Amino acid sequence: MSAPEEQSLPIDLKLSEPTAARRRRWFRKRYLLVLLVPVFMFSGAVLGMYFQPTGLQKFYALTGLQPGGGSDAPIALPPEIELPPKMAETLLPTDVVGLARVMPRGDVSVVAAPYGAGDARVAEILVSVGDRVEKGTVLARLDNHSALTGAVLTAEANLAVREANLIQIRAATEASRDEAQAALDQAVATAAEATTTLARTVELVSHDVGTQATLDAARSAAEGAKLSVIRAEATLKRYSAVTLDEQPDVIVASRNVDAARSDLARAQLDLARAEVVAPIAGTILDIRVTPGQRPPTDGIMDMGDTDQMMAEVEIWQDRISTVLVGQPVELATPALGVTLQGRVGSIGLTVGRQGLISDDAAENKDARVIQVLVVLDKASSELAARFTNLEVIARIDTTARVNP
Repeated sequence: MSAPEEQSLPIDLKLSEPTAARRRRWFRKRYLLVLLVPVFMFSGAVLGMYFQPTGLQKFYALTGLQPGGGSDAPIALPPEIELPPKMAETLLPTDVVGLARVMPRGDVSVVAAPYGAGDARVAEILVSVGDRVEKGTVLARLDNHSALTGAVLTAEANLAVREANLIQIRAATEASRDEAQAALDQAVATAAEATTTLARTVELVSHDVGTQATLDAARSAAEGAKLSVIRAEATLKRYSAVTLDEQPDVIVASRNVDAARSDLARAQLDLARAEVVAPIAGTILDIRVTPGQRPPTDGIMDMGDTDQMMAEVEIWQDRISTVLVGQPVELATPALGVTLQGRVGSIGLTVGRQGLISDDAAENKDARVIQVLVVLDKASSELAARFTNLEVIARIDTTARVNP
């Protein structure tokens, strides 16, 4: 091919360029693209974990995995629970977050039917939901209350009869003792007179004034008088050897009174089993039964001390080391529209299963948490008093200074 023909070619193949230079330029471009691939993958993973698209959410729901479940400091929240926007915006890496429930001080008290109520049914409910009652207040009565009241009245009457009988026996015993003393005094006087008569008769007989028959009669009278004194002393000794309350008849009557009192106490105890009383001072939260129904096994009603509301928070065991008593706590839930404020009141001593997600232990077998009790402040306690067992999200500020 001639030189003019080579110059007329439309494509410059750059055949004159060295082959090694072309190969190096191609290698650098491909290498740069390879470096960008991990950057794109990491960015996509971060965005996917943050926004959690529908496909990723279904994947987590299907596999049971949780975002952040493999980190050293996971947040004790299930995948379906989302932090409130305001809490999420201000969340710090040092904050400890966990699920919680609002409860009265000392938790909810279940008011059950008294022990031994048997087949008795509820006759009347004496309180309503929201009523404030003191400890020992009668909340409800069972239908055996009337029959047991009659048994108490009978036992009271029997006790009154036994007490009257005791008074009567005490009086009779005391009178018998006085009579024995009087009989002894009379016998002593008679014996003294008979002794004097005998002495005078002996003197008369010695002067041949009296007869032997008179002397024998005087001697017999003196001996009889002595025997009467002995008999009177024995009778009095039976009453004077012990005190009045230790007399056999009085003891028997006193034991009968004690038995009657025991019968009355048993009847009163049976009557108490027909009344449902408040175990604590607090507010009636729920009533599960109506008149005519048999008391359910899960209790007749619920009550709690709502004057001071608290929150039970479940914190992952990996984060509990930063939680201290007195640290401020913020609790949020869409149901209230506002956040509750409080402070850590106590920290549990045992590690257990997470219970605020599901009652199925198999679903939470890997969730090891420690219970932390939070004491709400006065304003938050008044607001939360109407929402016992409300589920909230708690955030504990572990950077706050705590007074020792």
